[in-house]
Amino acid sequence: MSHINDQLASLGKGQKMPLQRDVEGISVPFGKSVTLHEDAVVEVMQAKGSTVSVAFEGRMYLIESFSLDALGLDAVPRPHLAAGQTDADIEAFVWGQLRTCFDPEIPVDIVELGLVYGCRIDTLISGEKMVNLKMTLTAPGCGMGNVIAEDAKRKILGADDVSKVHVEIVFAPAWSREMMSEDARLELGMF
Repeated sequence: MSHINDQLASLGKGQKMPLQRDVEGISVPFGKSVTLHEDAVVEVMQAKGSTVSVAFEGRMYLIESFSLDALGLDAVPRPHLAAGQTDADIEAFVWGQLRTCFDPEIPVDIVELGLVYGCRIDTLISGEKMVNLKMTLTAPGCGMGNVIAEDAKRKILGADDVSKVHVEIVFAPAWSREMMSEDARLELGMF
């Protein structure tokens, strides 16, 4: 993870760069996949976790770590957890992946922000696993829920035994900054 952190640190907010190839981005705030085409000039908005938020033609998109070569950086393999792991191993993998998910506008991961209320692993009749997440947003009107949920789903599906990820957005209990970790409050200057 250190290599990706070094690469992302090399990207500055406002830095403009042409895409080196066509790349799939997650549109913000809709959470839908969109193809951004080679030679399109994008502007870096935020580089955190394992994604880069870029602006293009007045819209924002997330580009995932395994597609960083489109930005002229080294691509990082998709997160992966081999088949045959225990539920505890899968849950640890899920929490690790959630720590790489960021609201595209906030430089703190969703776990440290206190947005994830719970994670449950269910075994389906087929023997495959389904991950059920319960999370919230910083405000009921926040439009980033679909983006964050899609980012989390894509990363969690790197576990071979996981065939489905269900993200339930809830607003009870209502999120408050007291739910943030001490490190998150320090990062955002909210003491």
